[in-house]
Amino acid sequence: MLKRLLMLLVTMVTVSFLAFTAFTVIGGDPATILLGTQATPEAVAALREELGLNAPFLVQYWNWLTAFFVGDFGTSYIYNQSVTTLLAGKVGLSLRLCGLAFVIIVVLATPVALFSVRYEERPELRWRLLRGWDVTATQFSMSLPPFFLGVVITWVFSVVLKWFVVGSLPDIATDPVGHWTYLLFPAITLAVPRIAKTVRMLRATVVHQMRQDYVRTAIARGANRSRVLYCHVLKNALAPVVSFLAQTLAELVAAAIVVEQVFSLPGLGRMLISSIGNRDYAVVQAIVVMLALWVVAVNGMADLFNTALDPRLRMGGGK
Repeated sequence: MLKRLLMLLVTMVTVSFLAFTAFTVIGGDPATILLGTQATPEAVAALREELGLNAPFLVQYWNWLTAFFVGDFGTSYIYNQSVTTLLAGKVGLSLRLCGLAFVIIVVLATPVALFSVRYEERPELRWRLLRGWDVTATQFSMSLPPFFLGVVITWVFSVVLKWFVVGSLPDIATDPVGHWTYLLFPAITLAVPRIAKTVRMLRATVVHQMRQDYVRTAIARGANRSRVLYCHVLKNALAPVVSFLAQTLAELVAAAIVVEQVFSLPGLGRMLISSIGNRDYAVVQAIVVMLALWVVAVNGMADLFNTALDPRLRMGGGK
């Protein structure tokens, strides 16, 4: 536990420092952006002093870091309100989108992978043709860029079929069905390439386990092949799959940044893009740190789950 907490701390400090450094490199002045057409040299200087932007780089970073540790994410320059308040609803929306996409991935990829294992070594022509189609479909799905797939889904289901209107996300409190229905389309956009990757990963690990001696012995003694697959092989094949799914869950949050733009979702992704353009340092810092901590957290949960599956991992990797 102490090791995980230390990892979270190091990750947060490192990522936030890199984000601060990036703003220094790319340039841009929040005071000039805020003032717009009224950006006279005197007004810009006065606003920079008010916002604390005239302080040295390391002083600015230290002030932000000490405030962060007491739960103060700062104040948005552009919206002039607490970053915590500003991001509260957007975090929930992004998590619902990624959670729905993750459920779609697991629910669809698991049965497809297990079914494909059953014809993996079948010599008949129809099974060989099915394997070829399977490989082609997964390769094609994996190569689809999320923004392109999102545009296609938007055109088909919004413009042609008119099943939803882009940019009109219903409120979850007043219309939960409409809210989740709208989220289904961007969730599918996120899920499709990762379904193919998960199918390949799960199928490879299950096939590897099916070729082990304990499986051959069980089948030779008359055990039902399907029973061996679902009761023994699947459990032994889960450890690498869980780690892979943890990486997938972490990737979904990053991929959602693009998908939220396509479907006009007011989540963390849109806020991050607009805040970078406006040089809203406090908002960008908070979002970047949240994304980094999310990656560490989901990998930590995967480790805990794998330890529960195989208690030998508590004793040094089963040795």
